[in-house]
Amino acid sequence: MTIGQNATAAKAVLLAAAVLATPASAWAGPADTYYERAFVVAADARCGLFDDRVDAALTAATAQARGAALRSGAAENDLNAVAARARSRAESVSCRDPQLALVRDRVDGAFSGWTRTPRMTFPGKARPWVADRTAWTQPGWRLMQASRVGGSPVTFGYAGDAPSSLTAVVSFVGRSRPYAARIVFRDDAKAPRAWLAGSGLVPSASRASVWATGVSAADAALLAEGRRAGEAWRFPAAAADRLARLDPRETFLVEFHFRDGSVAKVAFEAGDFAAGRAFMAMGAL
Repeated sequence: MTIGQNATAAKAVLLAAAVLATPASAWAGPADTYYERAFVVAADARCGLFDDRVDAALTAATAQARGAALRSGAAENDLNAVAARARSRAESVSCRDPQLALVRDRVDGAFSGWTRTPRMTFPGKARPWVADRTAWTQPGWRLMQASRVGGSPVTFGYAGDAPSSLTAVVSFVGRSRPYAARIVFRDDAKAPRAWLAGSGLVPSASRASVWATGVSAADAALLAEGRRAGEAWRFPAAAADRLARLDPRETFLVEFHFRDGSVAKVAFEAGDFAAGRAFMAMGAL
């Protein structure tokens, strides 16, 4: 099932929520979809409408809708206000309202399909996040984005048979190997607003970083096509929370540091990382 098919089916069902929640007439398209999904998520949190797997599917769909609205030109502050209105409306609806029960049944039917979807691609400006929930008993990428530095391919995301921490796999050309690696991204304590100028990477003074905690030879299943060897750098699980808070239009880096003082900087898109991670939270198939 493609994202377009999922989005079309989900939007048709979520329009039923308009019976209970009327978005402002100025909003349409992606922002309207985000309102609808945010309303259902808020109603679910308050009334316990869905099981854990549908909860995860809704969370993924809502994050995806927010990303689509931002990419379409909606301002972050405006979307925060949209979410606040959705939560406020959900607070005012009785959990015993028969119309809410109707929405619950229809949304449950639509999003239960997400729980059975093994793979999804979350498009970005240039680089997508690709999610795969199948065969977690064997090595492989579960959520990944591919990039490169010079002639060396770099893949970043969740990998392995029990993915919990982020991994960067690189196959450098030549003999030189880095001694350390880190993720570099906007520090929301120093720069609370998304940085969208230039390449989307925040200036140095407003950056934060997380260093890798270990490195090992990469499993063959994680290597880029045509590569026979590479290194897998592992990062703390908490780093994912910070990446998930980035605007989907922002850029972050994975840096590899060499003993001669040089640094190989690899650009990645924040994109729909949050949606992909929520999709993975539904578990393996």
